[in-house]
Amino acid sequence: MNPIQLTFTNRNRIELAADLYLPLDRVPVFYAIFSHCFTCSKNFTAVRRISTALSQQGIAVLSFDFTGLGESEGDFEDSSFGSNVSDLLDAAAFLGEEYSAPKLLIGHSLGGAAVIYAAGKLESVTALVTIAAPSFPAHVKKLFVESLDEINEKGFATASIGERPFRITQEFGDDLEQKSLEIQMKKLRKSLLVMHSPQDEIVDIENAAQLYHAAFHPKSFISLDGADHMITDRKDSEYIAEVVASWSSRYIAKDESAINDTDGNQVYVRLSGSGFTTEIKTPNHHFIADEPIDVGGENLGPNPYDLLMGSLGSCTAMTLKMYADRKKWSLGEIRVYLNHDKVYPEDSKHPEDPSAKVSRFTRIIELSGELDDSQRQRLLEISNKCPVHRTLQEEIIIQTMMSK
Repeated sequence: MNPIQLTFTNRNRIELAADLYLPLDRVPVFYAIFSHCFTCSKNFTAVRRISTALSQQGIAVLSFDFTGLGESEGDFEDSSFGSNVSDLLDAAAFLGEEYSAPKLLIGHSLGGAAVIYAAGKLESVTALVTIAAPSFPAHVKKLFVESLDEINEKGFATASIGERPFRITQEFGDDLEQKSLEIQMKKLRKSLLVMHSPQDEIVDIENAAQLYHAAFHPKSFISLDGADHMITDRKDSEYIAEVVASWSSRYIAKDESAINDTDGNQVYVRLSGSGFTTEIKTPNHHFIADEPIDVGGENLGPNPYDLLMGSLGSCTAMTLKMYADRKKWSLGEIRVYLNHDKVYPEDSKHPEDPSAKVSRFTRIIELSGELDDSQRQRLLEISNKCPVHRTLQEEIIIQTMMSK
């Protein structure tokens, strides 16, 4: 099951709940920690989507609930920005002891500010990513500005944030006021990726500009054009994961032992979670299969029949290319169009019985190049000899057994 549900104890002896998203590889290319937004949790949709997508790119991701939030113990009113940072450091220590020290920190909103402070204290971390992060943590105070007078008078107030009541203390606000990310950024010597939406109405994009200018190179900025602050659109989460995985490959050393482990088999397939997204691993490649959204999938990859037709089409094209090269024919681009349906055989004796139908693959081949009619006819004959074509026409035995 992905993610694996874990717990660890922070320095204040409070048990924090965590999720570890592991890739299909037995050895992740590296480990990362995701720091969620203010008053969010590890179960927040954007956190789950980004962590899942990164794990499918070979990166293991630990996400956890800060003290007093989500499934973690403790009271939110007793927490502070400083305690969030210390929770992050404790999460890194736990990850290093039980698995492998994190090399990447990812933080969303105020969680982005927290990773900047934590990164400076973690030697193993070589890169960090901020998503919609404020350049000054006190920016968060505007979320409970209506309660500031009460906080100043009583030392605390109950504020509704995201339709959820939280008791905010004077200490929490004072702690935010004392943190300057600009000063912290000037101390930091780690690769930085700043991601922010120009349409963010909670944390203005000017915050991203301030973070970027305060940081030293190597640093990068990616505009999340059209995204909202909470990254509610699935496509934005997927995009973030793709960019982070690609960007990190330049700045983070991968574990060279992180080969595609197929447990001695030719192909290894895993489905975890509530949907149909399925990871497929071969000794040298990793890809995804899924179902369309209208049947309950996430549409993150081709469906099984698309993959089957893709197998037939690619094998056809490769076979034609090999034959033409051997004959030294002037074959240019090869295009293969495929469709699948169920039909009754021409000699069917029970045309009214649906079970009498057979699968039909329709394959249309388009060739470019200086080929005469006899060469084209020969290539058409050769297409029927491609290994996948021949396999599909053979009598096939599928032996299934349950693993012990």
